[in-house]
Amino acid sequence: MLSGERPVKSHCLPFSQVPHTTRLFADFLEYSPKVQPFYPRPPHFGEWLKEEATKISYDSSRRERVTSILERQNKSWDASPKTLANLDRLRKGAAAVVTGQQVGLFGGPMFAIYKALTAVKLAEEATAAGVDAVPVFWLATYDHDLAEVNHVSIPGPDGALQVLTTPSHDVPGAPVSAVRLGEEILPLVDQAATLLGDSEAAQFLRETYRPGESLGTAFARLYARIFAEWGVILLDASDGELDRVAEPIYHAAIERADELSAALLARGEALEAAGYHQQVKVTESSVLVFTLRQGARTPIQRRGKGDTTEFVIGADAGAEKLSQSELIARIGSNPEQFSPNVLLRPIVEDYLLPTLAYTGGAAETAYFAQAGAVYEALLGRVTPIVPRFSATIVEPKMQRLIERHGIAVPDVFAGPEALRRQLAERGLPQDLQAAFEAARKSLDSHLSSVKEKLVKLDRTLVDAADTARSKIEYQLERLHSQVARAEAQKSELVARHAETLSHALYPDKGLQERGIGGIYFLARYGRDFLQQLHDAMQPDCHDHQILEL
Repeated sequence: MLSGERPVKSHCLPFSQVPHTTRLFADFLEYSPKVQPFYPRPPHFGEWLKEEATKISYDSSRRERVTSILERQNKSWDASPKTLANLDRLRKGAAAVVTGQQVGLFGGPMFAIYKALTAVKLAEEATAAGVDAVPVFWLATYDHDLAEVNHVSIPGPDGALQVLTTPSHDVPGAPVSAVRLGEEILPLVDQAATLLGDSEAAQFLRETYRPGESLGTAFARLYARIFAEWGVILLDASDGELDRVAEPIYHAAIERADELSAALLARGEALEAAGYHQQVKVTESSVLVFTLRQGARTPIQRRGKGDTTEFVIGADAGAEKLSQSELIARIGSNPEQFSPNVLLRPIVEDYLLPTLAYTGGAAETAYFAQAGAVYEALLGRVTPIVPRFSATIVEPKMQRLIERHGIAVPDVFAGPEALRRQLAERGLPQDLQAAFEAARKSLDSHLSSVKEKLVKLDRTLVDAADTARSKIEYQLERLHSQVARAEAQKSELVARHAETLSHALYPDKGLQERGIGGIYFLARYGRDFLQQLHDAMQPDCHDHQILEL
């Protein structure tokens, strides 16, 4: 376990140096003028939290209904005294800082833990500023993409990632809340425990991932333990009682389908005109609500407009067709059969909760740019989004390799092949390195001299000299790369080090926080590590953090 005697060292890495950062997210972090029409608040929570708190509209009867549901849910997962105390604060008038995630196997990737801790940190900041707030974690249990949540990656003894996948399933397309774990989960838990070693985290898995649980309830039980001392309130979105509270939003999404579709199409056009992408492609037939059909979560399509509008459930020959009034009546009688799509989900969240702010990553930030049009229509207030904490953890072994080869973490982000060539290049014999460097300097000196003389002789030849220089430099660098590649192919040690660093810091050419299960770091360093992460977080610092252990 990591003790206070070995503090976490944090270094900032601007997202501009992180691969695959979108222009929309980068501009939101800067809150540039071009992005401001799509977000009501800058990402700096402390600047506006007090003013935003005055805009929350949440009646007392809804507060009591939702708090009672959350109390029932959290008690069923063995909630901690701190969580129950936070529920009492919510009942008495506290605001919520909300985050959420799909219920990935064994707690999902590390960034899910970062989300929960960010919500804790923001709620603490709000409370300290005089706005009582509690952290809420929304479990997206109605999601139906089983392939996204039925696995987790954990490093093995050699550093290579071991992908653990549960075969548990329900009918194709069923919400993951319907996926019950059977006896098949037990050997998978044993496999995970073997990889994690004798640790509290491994014991947590044995206590929570058991036959009879669903993917959602097992995740909830695990997070109730992990975040016991933080008092994170967990919310299972697939609870039918919550759907009954949210029924007015589902109703409005159908009744005002024409208006919402037009608003989203206009928002999408505005985003693209500003040079940004649409995270969700919206069409004229898009409807913001799913329904259950033969156990599967099924999209609803809209045909026609106004009085001639027809809603179609399913895409096969047996598709069901309903009028607007028929669909609204069905929502009224069976709201638990319906759930929001990704652009309506934030609105449902903030109808069910007195949300001060939502914290999420780049993809959710992009969703909010579009969902703002729905917020304005249905709630009259757009909940601000605050970027969650983002980090790459550099364990001691990786730090030693980085120092040995004289590189930095961003070099690993170039990908395993580029990293291997770079390590090989740095490992070239000193005399060969010196020869290349001498060639570069000599080339620079002699060609600069030639260019100076050409200026005096015939200025029209200067461009030709620059072109020749570029070609010569290109060929020299190409030769250098070829030499490094040849050295890399010969050096098994360099290849092994490049592979080890890539597995640990940039798995499958993606950020570590997305590729490695958070349970691995909890097993290695204990829950004390969460406190150190919490202490390292600066809510108004939105860079990616490099955390050296």
